[in-house]
Amino acid sequence: MRNLRILITTALVIALSSLGVSAASAADRVATNCTSASRGQASAARAIAAPVTVWLAGDSTMANPSSGRCPVGWGSQFDALFNSDVTVKNQAVGGRSIQTWLYEGNVSGTKGSDGECRLTSTTYSSRWQAMLNSSTGMKAGDYLFIQFGINDSSSTCPRHVGPARYRQLMTMMAQAALARGAHPVLLTPVAAITCSGGTATKNRGFVNETFAAGSATRAPVVDLQTLSVSLYNSLRFCPNNGDYGGSGPLGTFFCNDHTHFDTYGAQRVAGLVAGDVRRQNLPLAAYLR
Repeated sequence: MRNLRILITTALVIALSSLGVSAASAADRVATNCTSASRGQASAARAIAAPVTVWLAGDSTMANPSSGRCPVGWGSQFDALFNSDVTVKNQAVGGRSIQTWLYEGNVSGTKGSDGECRLTSTTYSSRWQAMLNSSTGMKAGDYLFIQFGINDSSSTCPRHVGPARYRQLMTMMAQAALARGAHPVLLTPVAAITCSGGTATKNRGFVNETFAAGSATRAPVVDLQTLSVSLYNSLRFCPNNGDYGGSGPLGTFFCNDHTHFDTYGAQRVAGLVAGDVRRQNLPLAAYLR
């Protein structure tokens, strides 16, 4: 009997010891997994917090204001929509087509046999050269927002740009950003306010060309023309009596030329762009306030 009790006791000790080892091993595995997960989350958090520069290339509807209350480009209001890890460098310039922005001073006043304004030199403007600079320009993880198409519709040089040339230049800019590890975002031109009775209507060209450049480079496209017209209709800007420049809902949104924005209008348009960045789930959305 005594030997039986010893055998039973020994068996119980061995069994309990095995359970203890298994439990400890399981606990170790859980702890290891939790530590790995925490490290992964920390790495992701650090990646999200990495500083990013958002470069803007465009015309007066995007540009920083030069003086007074009008015009105010939406790009000047973009920085406020992001946290402190984002720096917006607004290189938009009033009165520029995509070609005159790229080749400042080198676009002639005459057209060639192809119907495009002749280039006297293929030297890039200082602003585009600065963006391309390997040390201080676009870097991996940055963003380049490109919006033209308003001055480009001019029939005369140097502003005139044809559809094929427009698509070519926008594609080239997007590819230059990609070559540096940056992310191009293409925008259709923001609409002015024109009404057909009680409805705001689209009034800009180069929409198809912008989407074509997006397809060619797999760059996202923000259809700012459609977004802006939808906003104007939601605010019931049509019909109107042409009252711009500071009085009434229309006057607090637009300057007195029905094309450029007052500060409030620029803020609302910047919000449209940021909203579409979030809707398209672009990585940049992680930095929005």
